[in-house]
Amino acid sequence: MAEGAVEAPAESGGGGDPGAIEPERGVASIKLQYLTTKEHFHEFLEAKGQEKPSQETEAGDPAGNDLAEPEAKRIRLEDGQTEHRQTEEAVEPGEQPQAQKRARGQNKCRPHVKPTHYDKNRLCPSLVQESAAKCFYGDRCRFLHDVGHYLATKPADLGPHCVLFETFGRCPYGVTCRFAGAHLGPEGQNLVKEGLVQAPPIRNGLDKVLQQQLRKRKIHFKRAEQALRQLSKSQLPGPTPEATVPEVMEAEGAPGQDSCDAQQAPQGPGTVASPSGPLRTCGPLTDEDVVRLQPCEKKRLDISGKLYLAPLTTCGNLPFRRVCKRFGADVTCGEMAVCINLLQGQTSEWALLKRHPCEDVFGVQLEGAFPDTMTKCAELLNRTIEVDFVDVNVGCPIDLVYKKGGGCALMNRSAKFQQIVRGMNQVLDVPLTVKLRTGVHERVNLAHRLLPELRDWGAALVTLHGRSREQRYTKLADWQYIEQCVTAASPMPLFGNGDILSYEDANRAMQTGVAGIMIARGALLKPWLFTEIKEQRHWDISSSERLDILRDFAHYGLEHWGSDTQGVEKTRRFLLEWLSFLCRYVPVGLLERLPQRINERPPYYLGRDYLETLMASQKAADWIRISEMLLGPVPPNFVFLPKHKANAYK
Repeated sequence: MAEGAVEAPAESGGGGDPGAIEPERGVASIKLQYLTTKEHFHEFLEAKGQEKPSQETEAGDPAGNDLAEPEAKRIRLEDGQTEHRQTEEAVEPGEQPQAQKRARGQNKCRPHVKPTHYDKNRLCPSLVQESAAKCFYGDRCRFLHDVGHYLATKPADLGPHCVLFETFGRCPYGVTCRFAGAHLGPEGQNLVKEGLVQAPPIRNGLDKVLQQQLRKRKIHFKRAEQALRQLSKSQLPGPTPEATVPEVMEAEGAPGQDSCDAQQAPQGPGTVASPSGPLRTCGPLTDEDVVRLQPCEKKRLDISGKLYLAPLTTCGNLPFRRVCKRFGADVTCGEMAVCINLLQGQTSEWALLKRHPCEDVFGVQLEGAFPDTMTKCAELLNRTIEVDFVDVNVGCPIDLVYKKGGGCALMNRSAKFQQIVRGMNQVLDVPLTVKLRTGVHERVNLAHRLLPELRDWGAALVTLHGRSREQRYTKLADWQYIEQCVTAASPMPLFGNGDILSYEDANRAMQTGVAGIMIARGALLKPWLFTEIKEQRHWDISSSERLDILRDFAHYGLEHWGSDTQGVEKTRRFLLEWLSFLCRYVPVGLLERLPQRINERPPYYLGRDYLETLMASQKAADWIRISEMLLGPVPPNFVFLPKHKANAYK
């Protein structure tokens, strides 16, 4: 394999222009013997895969980056919009009808269909769980109750081994498991191995009783409502008064002050103000005052010098965090969760808060635009889940969040921002952290002005991403500005984030004086980056080792999302999302200059073996082929649209 990979580029470039393969600006510098052309790259993959190029691949984008258009989109174009497209290209821009412009807006023809085919021949949960009680819905149940009919229509198994059965001794999905042949008896019964360990409990799940109470709005938020009343009566103008922070931190037992004078609202008999607030009360001392944790007694968040895995939307799921923990990540954080959805009891949103036992230092990130919902959500999480800190998202740049006043928009809404931080800090018994960007606009930095205020409002730690919302990822992170912000935030610890893809990048980042570094895209491109930083070396990882990492992710995904059809396809979807980042990694042994920069895209190259070349492909069809090595063949109606496009079924 390696010899063919070396000889092939020489053949493709022998009669061409030698300057065509020279490294360009923004392109990773790869040794000449591995470079090739786009056509030869795909021919090499097709020849080794023993497959003919499909029609969809040939009709796809000329750049070869995206899969061909889904069937639903092509049908819609063939119904009459194809001719309109050709007409629009021939007409001058000024003569183009406005109505056709609106009809062809962004994502108008993109299929976004919920996969309802899962419910067509789905077995009743009462039979899957082998419950002794009958189905609760009786004749009204829309699922199958005939196990024989279900097995007759069930697709073939994807493999001979079930990860759940081999790891824990019992597969909870029974006959619905796509690897059921490994643990079904001769009569279809679910086998159990004696003496194997039980599945570790996943913490921070949503209890059904709590979900019903949230949906019926029967949860009372006493501490949050009291904190909000105090914040509204104080009418904070923006900068925090000098005496505010000591009052918050020493709300109980500060000598030399009249507690009755600080009381702003009359208290009824037996009513005591929250000891975490800045107000004082008159009257007898109750057990609630003694037992409740005081703000000064909060657990300190001491993570200075540790490697912090960023909360990554979509890709930062629990199986991916387990992979990063194996390679040395010290601190992990759940994906961004919308506080309104949590308060409504949405199962999909609460799933973002789940914590694996291997995550010893774990936090959750909340997104919201208003003090009332954020403070109530903080109190709810303080009661129900186990976390080491709660992070406020002030760095999300997407329009869906920004236009509602959340994410980066909070940097321009200082009054609301202050109420959110102060309110959440009063109702939480764990430290509160904040993640923000340099500002909203490229040349208008706001972080250095907000950091001293965040320190006074009670934030325990702040993470600064060295880009503005306007920049997104178009330019390198500004670590010089992060260095200036370290002084502005002192003595509050400040973590830096942006463009860390090697241990040299991490060393340069630590020289700015930050308390630690947060790693985001670097972990997506190579999750073993944490090991490289701790061991101060470049790891020339082989393609087989990289495939083993993907196999571990697939096993973790089956444990987390399930081994039935729905769980397998969900695991495949998140695996493909991750592969859209992994393909940007260039192996160390192929680089002309070390290390690879995060803003350098890889050119077309042939790796040292076929698998290494396949992992470098930018085509979604090749990512699907990798997923089939781990999870079996894809269903015929599966369509994957990578890079911020919908993942849908025809």
